[in-house]
Amino acid sequence: MEKLSQTRAPIYEALEAFRKQRVVPFDVPGHKRGRGNPELAELLGEKCVGMDVNSMKPLDNLCHPISVIREAEELAAEAFGAAHAFLMVGGTTSAVQSMVLSTVKRGEKIILPRNVHRSVMGAMVLCGAIPVYVNPECDDRLGIPLGMSVKAVEKAILENPDAKAVLVNNPTYYGICSDLRSIVALAHAHGMLCLADEAHGTHFYFGDNLPVSAMACGADMAAVSMHKSGGSLTQSSLLLTGPEVHEGYVRQIINLTQTTSGSYLLLSSLDISRRNLALRGKEIFEKVIRMAEYAREEINQIGGYYAYGKEICNGDSIYDFDITKLSVHTREIGLAGIEVYDLLRDEYDIQIEFGDLGNILAYLSIGDRPRDIERLVSALSEVRRRFGGPSVGLLSQEYIEPKVIVSPQTAFYAEKESLPLKESAGRVCSEFVMCYPPGIPILAPGEKITEEILGYIVYAKDKGCSMTGPEDPDIERLNVLKGV
Repeated sequence: MEKLSQTRAPIYEALEAFRKQRVVPFDVPGHKRGRGNPELAELLGEKCVGMDVNSMKPLDNLCHPISVIREAEELAAEAFGAAHAFLMVGGTTSAVQSMVLSTVKRGEKIILPRNVHRSVMGAMVLCGAIPVYVNPECDDRLGIPLGMSVKAVEKAILENPDAKAVLVNNPTYYGICSDLRSIVALAHAHGMLCLADEAHGTHFYFGDNLPVSAMACGADMAAVSMHKSGGSLTQSSLLLTGPEVHEGYVRQIINLTQTTSGSYLLLSSLDISRRNLALRGKEIFEKVIRMAEYAREEINQIGGYYAYGKEICNGDSIYDFDITKLSVHTREIGLAGIEVYDLLRDEYDIQIEFGDLGNILAYLSIGDRPRDIERLVSALSEVRRRFGGPSVGLLSQEYIEPKVIVSPQTAFYAEKESLPLKESAGRVCSEFVMCYPPGIPILAPGEKITEEILGYIVYAKDKGCSMTGPEDPDIERLNVLKGV
């Protein structure tokens, strides 16, 4: 096949050609280019609903691509330095779960940090893998979990030589990176695969002065959220694989759970965004870095806030830091991060990514403008002046080490009973509890419920964190294993 240029966008080009043909639709979707749902067409625009089409020969098939989708995947693989790239329309959750399901089976071990996204835990529920947690260090001032130290990973590998893979966050939600290159080398030296959750690291592949990407480190698989920092539509993502991973098997795993009706709006957005980053990524992220560094400097001059950057790196558990992440510690102005999050939205019409008990994250990427940065900085200054106070009584720790009793799959599908929250201490949880975002479980199926964890949950609820996971939407009760 003739080598394609990164200036091409095969799926987008095929959609444009199809649109000009004026084909009469007797297939799905049933809105028939928007004619059957005029309100939807008015909301999204006729061009958008006109391109919401189903798989057909000119447009290829996501489950078994042989033409334009295949070409788009090859271009994505080249742009990201991977052996292969899979276009994903179920979000990075789908990419992460396909990555884990391709690597470990029921009863097999996977080494990973406990501060992983819920999608990793969900994958273990589905496949029956046994987690071996490397508990991250915690920064006492910031109250956030850090990366995995190389020594801690080596210890876990030596104690679990039968583990199949090591999974690494690159970076964490807060921008913290482990020494990925060393961890990849360790995993490979012991016959294990290395997987990377790069939901927040798309830009690592295209920017200078940023942490190293998973594919550049020789990782075997990486799940990349193109829709986060890459500019594609929400729910579109990539799964990247290295040369030692069998493409056909990964495709089979993806097809177990991914839709057979892949959205061409999402697919074309991946195609166009990949082209944009391949051609202009370095220039784009250079501007993002400048904005983030400026914002960090201005926020730190307000007083009370701490917008942290590369100065927190220690060469191990904080091996590197993603300077595009505008992570800000708020506890010293007397407000929890979630309180600042709510104030920015309710009082200043500014929507940031998330707030936890001590930090906020303002997500900067390719669509941000300097004047928006100025508005954020000004609002943060006013929040401190109007609402700030002493930090007495604010919880400082964000990470609680879990006690794993049974595997996530065993716990999730076991017989269970519902108990009031305060009566569940000492029992084994059979469901997830988390603040979302960021979606890192406070409790996962199979973990012992402790008084410390219950206190954290109650405090987070009182502060206004958005809690998700349990069957009980009010999180007044928890499901626990019967007799355990």
